[in-house]
Amino acid sequence: LGVFTTRNMPLSRLFMQWQGAKEGYSKARERSFHFGSREHHICGMISHLGPQMAIADGVALAYKLKKDDKVTLAFTGDGATSEGDFHEALNVAAVWDLPVIFLIENNGYGLSTPVNEQYRCISLVDKAKGYGMEGVQIDGNNLLAVYDTIKGVREFCIKHQKPYLIECMTFRMRGHEEASGTKYVPQDLFRLWEQKDPIKNYEHYLFNTGVLSEMKVAEIRNEFKEKIESELAIGFNTKPVVADTEEELEDVYAKVQGSISKAHVVDNSRPGFDSRLPTKDSRLIDAIKEGLHQSMQQHPNLILMGQDIAEYGGAFKITEGFVQEFGKARVRNTPLCESAIVGTALGLSLEGYKSMMEMQFADFVTVGFNQIVNNLAKIHYRWGQNADVVIRMPAGGGVGAGPFHSQSNEAWFTKVPGLKVVYPSTPMDAKGLLIAAINDPNPVMYFEHKALYRSVNGPVPEEYYEIEIGKARHVREGDEISIITYGSGVLWAEDYAAEHPEISIDILDLRTLAPLDYIAIREAVKRTGRVLLLHEDTLIGGIGGEIAAWIAENCFELLDAPVMRCASLDTPVPFSIELEQNFLAKSRLNETIQKLMSY
Repeated sequence: LGVFTTRNMPLSRLFMQWQGAKEGYSKARERSFHFGSREHHICGMISHLGPQMAIADGVALAYKLKKDDKVTLAFTGDGATSEGDFHEALNVAAVWDLPVIFLIENNGYGLSTPVNEQYRCISLVDKAKGYGMEGVQIDGNNLLAVYDTIKGVREFCIKHQKPYLIECMTFRMRGHEEASGTKYVPQDLFRLWEQKDPIKNYEHYLFNTGVLSEMKVAEIRNEFKEKIESELAIGFNTKPVVADTEEELEDVYAKVQGSISKAHVVDNSRPGFDSRLPTKDSRLIDAIKEGLHQSMQQHPNLILMGQDIAEYGGAFKITEGFVQEFGKARVRNTPLCESAIVGTALGLSLEGYKSMMEMQFADFVTVGFNQIVNNLAKIHYRWGQNADVVIRMPAGGGVGAGPFHSQSNEAWFTKVPGLKVVYPSTPMDAKGLLIAAINDPNPVMYFEHKALYRSVNGPVPEEYYEIEIGKARHVREGDEISIITYGSGVLWAEDYAAEHPEISIDILDLRTLAPLDYIAIREAVKRTGRVLLLHEDTLIGGIGGEIAAWIAENCFELLDAPVMRCASLDTPVPFSIELEQNFLAKSRLNETIQKLMSY
């Protein structure tokens, strides 16, 4: 509340926000303090403790790159210091020398849990030493001490380009929120902290120094009371919330205003496509590298982040040579802090930067899951802030890498409103979809199959071009059975069709899993009346189930047989090559096709 009011946000609109009115800051979609305002340089919090600190890292990195003499201030409570996000954010800020002030409001309780059940260090400020940063503990109820400290620390952070940790010792005279009450707090603590009331003590200080008189205090109080009452009258004058389904759906994504980089738009969605652009034969991995390289040239504000992506060139060498050309400021090795780096990417977006984060393996996304599904995905719907972030996800099996380097986890993200999910199977699509993802102002999960990196070749335009996100590719025409698939499934389907010319197989490569191309799916059903959904992901919870349900609801009259699925076993991905081959959906493809054809 203090931050909002000192930024001169109109009280009337804050009252509207707290009532859930449409005229507030989030179109009635967010709760009291959970909103942001670009105009007032405030990033809205989420209920999960800790993630906002990494966003502060990203904003501070933007200031550093622009050479702006600014700092970011991130508030957190004592409870959130137990979260992994606290560690990751402080570690990244320290390693990258970012001008961030991390301010802990230590009020002694995380809701009802006292600090002696939260941590064992004597003071939270002692944690600063472990990150190689400066820190100070102050009386958080002393207005002058807080003001003087923040002012001095801000100057320090700007001058030395370093982070700083401040622990403010304070107390809550009410509950964590209205419903929780204060029965868990010993009453003597209220008596003790009442003596430390910051407003009363500051008022007494001003009396004693002769700055204020009782008459002046009364004037100030009356002035504020009148202002609050008048703003409250405006704030209560709101219209009832009327749901507009079209508006709700439209606001999930930021609008794509067309490519500012003037990329060619290549539509290769039909069989027999001719790009009419000069092409060269490329592997999938080379196409991804070229798309990323051309994007770095097109967008000076594009920042790459990931483990070992600089001098080493990444685990798969996709960014090899980039740091020599674009410099370490734009090609950034990261600590092993996936959550903090996703948050940093969002912070960069708040300041107008684009970013690409490489998950070294798609499996490792689990430790950044909260930032992706609760911060990146929801932020535009919540308060109109876009997340201009691409997360590259080397995924898939077939290379004997075992349970933690082989997962197909794309379906996890297709059910999260606000995320776009793409999964190319050809070099041409790999380059075009990556460029489109980087140009898109929305968060995009970009899946790339590791086994296809160096095993798949194809023509790739040398120009800077986009493949439209959300549009499937009709790979092959047939009239007996339609295989709807993506990723490695496209290659399996093509190989099977080549080996079985006696079956007229139609193949649709989805390419984009969110949003799905329902028009193309319906056309595929219409062409054959028999549909097989094929994917490398496991059966239960795979996107094939969702598409099968949609076809049953919307295309039933076009079907000549039940929709069938062919997917990998519902087990973790085994290490042994023999076990892995049995695990993969490909091993059951013939059996499933024959069953569908004989129906």
